Amino acid sequence: MKPFMDKDFLLETETARTLYHKYAAPMPIFDYHCHLPPGDIAENSRFSNLYDIWLTGDHYKWRAMRSFGIDERYVTGDASPYEKFEAYASMIPYTIGNPLYHWTHLELQRYFNITTLLSKETAKEIWDEAEKQLAEKPMGARDYLIESNVKAVCTTDDPVDSLEYHTSIIGEGDCPVKVLPTFRPDKALAFGNRADFIIYMKKLSEVSGVKIRKYDDLIEALENRHAYFHHLGGRLSDHALTTSIFAESSKDELEEIFKDLFLGVDPLSDLQVEKLQTAVLAELARMNREKGWTMQIHLGALRNNNSTGLASLGPDTGFDSIADGPIAWKLSRFLDKVNSNGGLPKTILYVLNPSDNYTIGTMIGNFQDGKTAGKIQFGSGWWFNDQRDGMEAQMKALGNLGLLSKFVGMLTDSRSFLSFPRHEYFRRILCNILGNWVEKGEYPNDEKILGEIVQGISFNNAVDYLGVDL
Repeated sequence: MKPFMDKDFLLETETARTLYHKYAAPMPIFDYHCHLPPGDIAENSRFSNLYDIWLTGDHYKWRAMRSFGIDERYVTGDASPYEKFEAYASMIPYTIGNPLYHWTHLELQRYFNITTLLSKETAKEIWDEAEKQLAEKPMGARDYLIESNVKAVCTTDDPVDSLEYHTSIIGEGDCPVKVLPTFRPDKALAFGNRADFIIYMKKLSEVSGVKIRKYDDLIEALENRHAYFHHLGGRLSDHALTTSIFAESSKDELEEIFKDLFLGVDPLSDLQVEKLQTAVLAELARMNREKGWTMQIHLGALRNNNSTGLASLGPDTGFDSIADGPIAWKLSRFLDKVNSNGGLPKTILYVLNPSDNYTIGTMIGNFQDGKTAGKIQFGSGWWFNDQRDGMEAQMKALGNLGLLSKFVGMLTDSRSFLSFPRHEYFRRILCNILGNWVEKGEYPNDEKILGEIVQGISFNNAVDYLGVDL
């Protein structure tokens, strides 16, 4: 029987162990999609206990706690930080098969050198030891990035955000980690809610200096903010869609729909909303192409399913799941529309429904240009697929249908400064896949090429692809 989570955790073969320890483990991290608060990085915020640094805002943990029957008071309610941590600890031994069990103990080991297994019985011991280390070590948010060998992170930012913290970090000039904004204009495409959209347009008008009254004004305002993000180092946009979109429209029709949105009484029809969204997303793709950016499209999250939970706790609190709508035809038509009107930018497509893996794995091959290696990417196993089976399925689909060797690899998609062992988890899984192929005689034991592939997927491919000077 192998010991739990030793140095060869998840590495089943000698080849896998060589690839991980010699080639993957030493590589830095480029976390090109996360939700870390830039203010904490700018201010190098300190954390006083495991609740502050570990449980706050983590809806992965919250969902599991609710499933275990833990009252909301100990999840997001008014219980003390230690009571919430103890409740989480009481659940952990029962998360067998859930990546939380691995992530929890990886993070305790890597950041606190704690190898004691977390449980209700060990909760106080682990809490006290972590609290002691947090008090003794001069560690802030920025220091955790450095300790994790992170070279760059791309935060997720709304076009109306001031980016003051990014400006502050750049102004200091001595931060060893690149902190870059990512342009996430989802609210600018939320045409289905007139009241919220008009409020958002007022904010966008103020920060962009464009008085938004017609469709062209919206595009000008977004382009102004896109340019500002670029000035501060932004090189990616990000777009969350429940399903793919595509509806053709004329310029006059877009202006009429936009006018109805501001001045009409009845809500826009689903088709009118989709026409606007298609047109605006195509314009954003153009902006990305012209500035050499990468466009990320996240498909398939069915959000805020529990209306009671949404009303009491707000969005991003653990009430989201996988959508199962068809995506292929409209995605194909949208990509072709953009490609035919000047060309696609570098594009990463993520799917939340694993049944769409082969759809995306074949779709990306339709729009490669023979100039940029892996120009259209199948993004890493995302959210509910951010676990061993999900990662393996995504990488094997990409290997079967495209070029796994040119994959830009892992990202945390996290709000936690202790989440970077997820890159280690991914790299171990990657090396185990390759190691098994070699030892089964399905690929030659060419360590030079294998090492190059592992280092590429771990770090180098993302750096080359995104064009960020590190």
